[in-house]
Amino acid sequence: MPGSIPFYQKNHRHYDRGYRNKATRSIMNQYQSSSSSSSSTAGTSTSATSWSRGLNLASYSGLEASRLSPLPKRAKPTYLAVDKENQIIGYVVPIFSGSQELLDAEETSVRNTSAYAARRDLFTSCLETERSVQFARKKAMRESAERISLNKRIHEHKQHFKRMNEDSLMHPPEFVIKPRSHTVWEKQCVRLHCTVTGWPDPRVVWYKNNVPIDPHAHPGKYRLDSRYNVHALEINRCDFEDTAQYRVSAMNCEGELSAYASVVVKRFKGEVDESLPAPRWTSTRGGPVSEYGITFQTHIVDKFGVSFGREGETMSLGCTVVIYPALHRYEPEIQWYRDDILLSPSKWNHMHWSGDRATLTLTHLNKEDEGLYTLRVSTKSGYETYSAYVFVRDADAEVEGAPASPLDVRCLDANKDYIIVTWKQPAVDGGSSILGYFVDRCEVGTSHWVQCNDTPVKFARFPVTGLVEGRSYIFRVRSVNKSGMSHPSRVSEPVAAMDPADRARKRGTSAPWTGQIIVTEEEPAEGIVPGRPLELQVTEATKNYVVLSWKPPAGKGLEGVMYYVEKCVSGTDTWQRVNTEIPVKSPRFALFDLAEGNSYSFRVRCCNAAGVGEPSDPTEATTVGDKLDIPSAPRKVVPTRNTDTSVVVSWEASQDAKELVGYYIEGSIVGSNVWEPCNNKPVNVTRFICHGLTTGEKYVFRVRAVNAAGISEFSLESEPVEVKAAIGGGIPHASPAPPYGISVLECERDSMVLAWKQPTSIGGADITGYFVDYREVVDSVPGKWHEANVRSISERAYKVSDLKENRKYQFQVRAANMAGVGIPSMPSDIFLCEEWTIAVPGPPHDLQIREVRSNSLVMLWKPPVYQGRDPVNGFYVDIKEADAPEEAWRGVNNKATEKTFLKIENLQEAESYVFRVRAQNQAGVGKTSDVTDSVAAVTKPGTKDIVVDVDDDGVISLNFECCDMTPDSKFIWSKNYEDITDSSRLTMDTKGNKSKAVFSAPGEEDIGIYSCLVTHTDGASSSYDLSQEELKKLLEISHEHKFPIIPLKSELAVELLEKGKVRFWLQADKISPNAKVDYVFNDNVLSQGEKYKMNFDKNTGVIEMIMESLTPEDEGTFTFQLQDGKATNQSSLVLIGDVFKDLQKESEFQRKEWFRKQGPHFIEYLGYEVTPECCVILKCKVGNMKKETSALWYKDGHEIKADEHLGFTEGVLKLEIAQISKKDSGVYEIVLKDDRGKDTSRLNLTDQGFKDLMNEVFSYIANSSTPLKITSTETGIRLYTFVSYYNDLLQVTWHYKDSAIAFSDRIKSGVVGDQLWLQITEPTEKDMGVYAIEFNDGKGGLRRTVELSGQAFDDAFAEFQRLKAAAVAERSRARVAGGLPDVVTIQEGKALNLTCNISGDPVPEVTWLKNEREITSDEHCILKFESGKFASFTITGVNTSDTGKYSILVKNKYGTESGDFTLEVTEGTPDLGVTSYWTDAEGNVVFGPNTPKEKMKASVTGAKKEKRKESVTKTGPVESIADNEECQGQKDEEKVTFEVEAEPKASDSEEKEDVQEEEGDDHPLISDQSESFEQPANITSG
Repeated sequence: MPGSIPFYQKNHRHYDRGYRNKATRSIMNQYQSSSSSSSSTAGTSTSATSWSRGLNLASYSGLEASRLSPLPKRAKPTYLAVDKENQIIGYVVPIFSGSQELLDAEETSVRNTSAYAARRDLFTSCLETERSVQFARKKAMRESAERISLNKRIHEHKQHFKRMNEDSLMHPPEFVIKPRSHTVWEKQCVRLHCTVTGWPDPRVVWYKNNVPIDPHAHPGKYRLDSRYNVHALEINRCDFEDTAQYRVSAMNCEGELSAYASVVVKRFKGEVDESLPAPRWTSTRGGPVSEYGITFQTHIVDKFGVSFGREGETMSLGCTVVIYPALHRYEPEIQWYRDDILLSPSKWNHMHWSGDRATLTLTHLNKEDEGLYTLRVSTKSGYETYSAYVFVRDADAEVEGAPASPLDVRCLDANKDYIIVTWKQPAVDGGSSILGYFVDRCEVGTSHWVQCNDTPVKFARFPVTGLVEGRSYIFRVRSVNKSGMSHPSRVSEPVAAMDPADRARKRGTSAPWTGQIIVTEEEPAEGIVPGRPLELQVTEATKNYVVLSWKPPAGKGLEGVMYYVEKCVSGTDTWQRVNTEIPVKSPRFALFDLAEGNSYSFRVRCCNAAGVGEPSDPTEATTVGDKLDIPSAPRKVVPTRNTDTSVVVSWEASQDAKELVGYYIEGSIVGSNVWEPCNNKPVNVTRFICHGLTTGEKYVFRVRAVNAAGISEFSLESEPVEVKAAIGGGIPHASPAPPYGISVLECERDSMVLAWKQPTSIGGADITGYFVDYREVVDSVPGKWHEANVRSISERAYKVSDLKENRKYQFQVRAANMAGVGIPSMPSDIFLCEEWTIAVPGPPHDLQIREVRSNSLVMLWKPPVYQGRDPVNGFYVDIKEADAPEEAWRGVNNKATEKTFLKIENLQEAESYVFRVRAQNQAGVGKTSDVTDSVAAVTKPGTKDIVVDVDDDGVISLNFECCDMTPDSKFIWSKNYEDITDSSRLTMDTKGNKSKAVFSAPGEEDIGIYSCLVTHTDGASSSYDLSQEELKKLLEISHEHKFPIIPLKSELAVELLEKGKVRFWLQADKISPNAKVDYVFNDNVLSQGEKYKMNFDKNTGVIEMIMESLTPEDEGTFTFQLQDGKATNQSSLVLIGDVFKDLQKESEFQRKEWFRKQGPHFIEYLGYEVTPECCVILKCKVGNMKKETSALWYKDGHEIKADEHLGFTEGVLKLEIAQISKKDSGVYEIVLKDDRGKDTSRLNLTDQGFKDLMNEVFSYIANSSTPLKITSTETGIRLYTFVSYYNDLLQVTWHYKDSAIAFSDRIKSGVVGDQLWLQITEPTEKDMGVYAIEFNDGKGGLRRTVELSGQAFDDAFAEFQRLKAAAVAERSRARVAGGLPDVVTIQEGKALNLTCNISGDPVPEVTWLKNEREITSDEHCILKFESGKFASFTITGVNTSDTGKYSILVKNKYGTESGDFTLEVTEGTPDLGVTSYWTDAEGNVVFGPNTPKEKMKASVTGAKKEKRKESVTKTGPVESIADNEECQGQKDEEKVTFEVEAEPKASDSEEKEDVQEEEGDDHPLISDQSESFEQPANITSG
């Protein structure tokens, strides 16, 4: 059906409204043309014309549709009909014989009936479809709008209730009104403001390019305002540096939020009057936007710079885009380019647009990513671009010395049999030439890489064969040298192994449906052998392969055609088929394994199922080798300064270079011989900017060219160039900024002297001069500008002449440098040209601030041009805070200074100040100068001061270092802030960022203030005041350096060594290995020899001379003279007189000591030690002992025999004196001797020596004493202390109230054992006070005190009274003073007489008892008590009835006491003698005085244990000889035992008396009889 759309296109996803509109319009055109033709008579020509017009229309619409939707795959191929211009016009269907009539009939039916009906139906259906689509779209849009409206209402409803909720009163900051971006002109003000809500109230901070804005750091520049939640930032007098992105940050405890705005400051090239509004452009680039009715202004800020990356890394490039005005949801078109080629998103490139920032992320850097990147931002009003270069360095090689990887791998000429892969050689070969390249392939969808070539190929192009038809492949390349293999390159884009026609068919290129079928006639080609291939030629020839191409034969028989390729060596007729096994399907073929240097001819044959055709015409002889030559080296490499880190390199292209790929540039620091690549991707231009260089270094460059055949030789090295910014290099404006602050210094009738301030920016070079313009102002209307000076002036003051008196003028000034003349300044105020007649001076001018520190600065000025009536004789400087009112001006100096500079001190750190100067003469103080710019008293980081240095040669210099230098910075030295004109006294030397001013011959004329200023910095300067005192000090240091002295750590000294050797030595602090020493004695130089041994350790600086001994001839002066280069020093030692004699004596002693120590000797001589136990130990330490060595002790010449007191342990000999006394004083001596010799040590312990020893003993005794204590006795109060040991020689003094006590009968002292006591008998209150005992140890002594007063005295006195009364009672009670025997054994018939002493006051009553019954005196038992003292018991004749227990009982008022004895009567012969027994006063039984001596030899049994108990054995008396004879052979001794038990028989009082007697003085237990008995008590028998 003519004009109908195929069904597969209707259902395609690209079939949209636009497509249908075009189809509908085409159908309507056909319908109109066919309708007009049907109304007329049907004719052949008319029909043909109408059919032809319809065909053209349908063909047009079909072609349009084919561009939008591809055709689906067909089972069988179709034939296309092509016109003369090779345009597809329809299908061609072959017509076979025998069907002509049928086709004519069908053609007539189609023309007459079907066409009209089909067009009508199609038109109707298309209209209905169009209406239904429009209705559906309107309905969908209405539903979408209602849904959006409903969502908005729901969101507003939620927000309302959220704000009304009390729990959510605290909320993060929110910008109600965000700051807007602005574009303003220079010197205008801009105000950014915003409204912020939030609770608690947010803290708002403004940022410029993410740096907080501090108004105090830039006084007058920024002003911040915050009130009623409206926050504003005001920027005063904007300049180009204020172009930036500004951010306002609001923060509270709930969160933080930021908003952004950009400020763009533009510079107007015309005359700008600040009082007038800023000019506005009527259109920008493309004019106003019709859609919005506005003009967009696009600014790219926060730009990325030149970037450096490394293979494998990730890099992001970004810029902030500011579009004004900012329209909601308006997005500009963002495009990224690399080397002017548009980039599209891929796995290597990610692009992002955030609404105000465009970002390009390179996910995996390769050298293919190197190049010039351009960001293009397009709006309806035009576009803005920004570009910067990205450099990609090679990744580190896996093997040291391996080359870099190739780059830019691509696939060319892809067909069924092979694909040609091309690449670019790397810039880095690893230090050795690249041997070749390996190509790898990988089938898409797999990860298996296969190496395509067995041997490396040097040509950067290689045909890869052995591919599977229809499959897709990716490729990579590796380079190799003798060190190893490189990393693989980035993989190529996938490519399919198929013919281009098949690939086009796969992509969907087919004939569109035209509505017409064109039928042609063609005979079947079965059984036809194909003809010859046409136009065979060699398209590419290298030493590794040759590529042939041809065209298929003409005529029939092309179905299933394949090809055979044959070769023939030139000069022969033998053709050899190359591909015998597999015919070639494509009309191209690559031949390998050809002999390099040989010539070959080639031909091709076609074949199909019918057979093999004739061969093509052979090619001309082709020699196997690289037809493409390596390019020649570039020439004339010229580097040019660009910026402080980059250089522009240009060169002449390689001559006759074919298929040139590009150039590689390398750079090297002069003298290093290390070359680094400047680019890793070839550039195809002859000019390149090399970035990343070191500022201040000198570089040379070389270039080489690249094509597929290889890399050329290097060009010649360029001339060295210093990396330094050129004029305007890297600076937006190379010419200076405009001056400002124009003022009048003097005015005459026809001239005026002007002054102005230096521009804030000098541009890319130093200012060379100024140009002044003026214009007349009449009735506030300015005239034309006129030049005041044709030649530039270097000073910032100029006299403008040829003016008219009483006329008003305005002036403007322009600054100039090597880059050109800058824009003019703002017009000055209007000045009246009239002569000044005032008497006071005019204003000073050219005020400069230098040496700004945190508490001081220096101000300079120039004197006024107008002097007034009298010359200027002084200046006053005024100061005030920058933001203070005019009333705050105050003077810095109260007294006028004649100098044109002043150091202002005592500034407050971080405070900003302004200054002005006034001049005075005799008439008074003149006009004030212009106020300086605000200066903050802050020491900038890195600020350094001038340092004075004196070098080793004594040269005095002033040194200054600057850390903020630019390539154009210079050091300017001045004296007293004036240019130094006399260069003979001061020489300047500058290297890098350091400058030095060297004094030639410093003297008093050099006294002054020296200052140094560094240009092209932010005021880097410093000064040094060289006063007279400082100069004197420096000259002294200079003299020391000119005539240096070797520093000494120690002067010449002498010491004695072992064996009495004498060592002279000194030590130098710093000395070099070349130093020399002279040893001098009494002006004679000594030399090394037997007597003198010299040594000089240059590492430690120790110099020594050793002598074996000193003789009288060695008395004199010893000197060591040192020399180290020009540095010298010497040190002397005088040894004369007593000093020499003492040293000689000591040397001899040390010598003897050495010999002494060769045998047994004393390490420590004999001494003594007192132990805490007060034992004295004499000891000495000995050495070099052996078994045969003897040690003998002597006292006063008498040997002390070895006993337990002598000892020898661990080399120590000891003699212990346990209880030393005066008899131990004497001279002690110990002698060591063996076969090696002997040694003696003496200790004198006589006189003072013994006294010192005893004092040490006394000290130990005193320290061992206990504190004084108080006790009471029956006689008084006793004070006592105990010591660990008492010695009779100890001197003790008792004190009472700090006075020595005079002893008497009432106050006595004594010693009992280790107790020292003081007895006070019958104490009274007068004895109260402080008592002390003082031990005398020959030093300070030791005193122990006790206070006997108060409660202590009362308690002691009461106890004394009690003991005294008890003692009286004890002495007066009744008692049996002499005890009776316990048992008395007596023979019957004998008489018994017992007598005992009785005491007591009053006289006690005496009662005798027998067996507990009282007995009375009678004739048989006589009881007597005589004189109140003696009680006797007598039995005249003892009989057995007298046996029993007898007791005596004495009693008075103080007590009662008894004595018992037992009487035993035995039968026996009576003794002839009488035995009497006596008892002493204490009751001890003794023999009476009339007892025979032989009787006294009787044995005594029962040894006495107590005083009142003893056992006595006596021999019984012999009454007659007969009795003795009768008793022979029997025991003739009688035993009488007296046992007195002390414990039960003695009373308590007796025990106390016994104790007191034992504590008293020592008395013998048994005294003489004459002293012990007052009257005898006897026992008689007879």
